[in-house]
Amino acid sequence: MDVKIINARMTQSKEDGFVGAVQFEVEGHQQAYEMALQSKRGKDWGYGLFFLDGSGNEEQLLLVEEEIEENDELFERLIEAGIAALQEQTEET
Repeated sequence: MDVKIINARMTQSKEDGFVGAVQFEVEGHQQAYEMALQSKRGKDWGYGLFFLDGSGNEEQLLLVEEEIEENDELFERLIEAGIAALQEQTEET
């Protein structure tokens, strides 16, 4: 599955841990996606997958979710994009 990350953001606080989102496109899919991320300590990540703009093809969403569940490399790539956005933001301040 060819995934192109288009935007990422992440915050970190003592109370909430890491909270962020990564927006991405999948080649051949009608809609872009957003994966919301959360981790208390940056090790075990929970996520939710949504269409970025409105509703879209539910079958395509389920295919992407299945790929994220089975493809550790893709899952790590999306998390790393969020962490990189946090690091960039931290360096700017």
